[in-house]
Order: sequence, then structure tokens, then C-alpha cells
Amino acid sequence: MTNHNIDHDREKRIGFPEVIYGARKSVEDILKILESFIARGKNALVTKLQQDKALVLIEKYPEAFYDKPSGVFILHPLKEIKGQSEVAILSAGTSDIHVVNEVFYTLSFMGIKAGRVTDVGVAGVHRLLNKVEELRSYKVLIVIAGFEGALPTVVGGLLQQPIIAVPADVGYGVASGGQVALNSMLSSCANGITVVNINNGYGAAMSALRILNLIKKK
Repeated sequence: MTNHNIDHDREKRIGFPEVIYGARKSVEDILKILESFIARGKNALVTKLQQDKALVLIEKYPEAFYDKPSGVFILHPLKEIKGQSEVAILSAGTSDIHVVNEVFYTLSFMGIKAGRVTDVGVAGVHRLLNKVEELRSYKVLIVIAGFEGALPTVVGGLLQQPIIAVPADVGYGVASGGQVALNSMLSSCANGITVVNINNGYGAAMSALRILNLIKKK
């Protein structure tokens, strides 16, 4: 078992707690880390957690939450977030659900209410256009797309909020793996789009959180 030096002071320093990356950790290591959070009376978020590990953790912590598509594990149940959603999570298709859910549950864990707007890809751009007025009410837009990754550029030409683009590993042939979507988003002609790595819903959520934290300070 690995020795862990958990950064429990991170929330005081930068506004959000340390999050556990579960994909490469053993169940034993994750259990030890979770016990450290429990000892301090804190909730814990684990990302990219495989189902076999999650089943072991849920057996020990039966009230925990696990989302299979995204691999998000949350130790204690979350309270309902009241008020209007601050972030809109847009996705081109339902195949992006693994990234959408990682964004959504990460934001929920951080106390940010988000709305999910799915199936608005550019292959049927009228679906997005029908949502434009609704989308103006959000403070930050997180836009997820696979294939050629065109959706963030279209959104960037229609709406003024900060836009965080997330390439998804969805698509046929050369698009598979998300490299095409990533390169397309990095090459976008829509000004000021921020791009995170392939399938990095967690990173997109934390970028949105940093923006919102600054807004709240004003």
C-alpha cells in the first residue's frame, strides 16, 4: 500500500478540495484515502473509477453514489442545490454521456447547479438554435462533442459566455479516440474558447468553478 500525503488544505488555498483520481489506484489505496477524508468529516469525490472497484467501495459505504458511465464515485449523498443553474452542459449526442455526467456530478459535488442540454449536435443544428434563448441565462457553457468537434465553434458564434470545450472519444474511423475533435477545437475560429483534454469532464468542471468563484467575489 502506498503512503499518501493528501492535500487537505487545498480548499482553503484555492477554493476547492483535492479530488481522487481512481483509475490507477488500488482499492486498498482508495479505501485508505477515503478514511482520511472521513476522519476529517469531509465528503470525497473519486473520478475515473472502474466498476469493479466501485462495487467493493459501495459494499463498505452503502450510502455512496456511483455513476457507471462516467466512473464518478461520491462518498456521501449530496444535498439538493437550490436556485437557478449556473452552468449549461451541452453535448452533441447521447454517446457523450460519460463526459456529460463527469462534468455534472463534479459540479454538483462542488455545490454548483448545472443543466444538461443533450443532442444538440451540428448534424441537426436547428436543435441548438431552438435552445439559444434558454442558454443565454447561464453564466458558463461547457460544450462536449466527438466526431469533428464542431459544436463549440457554433456555440461560440452564437453566445457570449465563457465557453469550455471538451473533445469526446466518440466517432467513426479517424475520429475515434477524440484526436480529431481535439484538434478541431484547438483550431476553432470562434474567439476565446477554452479547450481541455479528451474526455476531461472533470477539468472542464473545475475551469467553470474557478470562473464562478471569481464572479462571486465581485
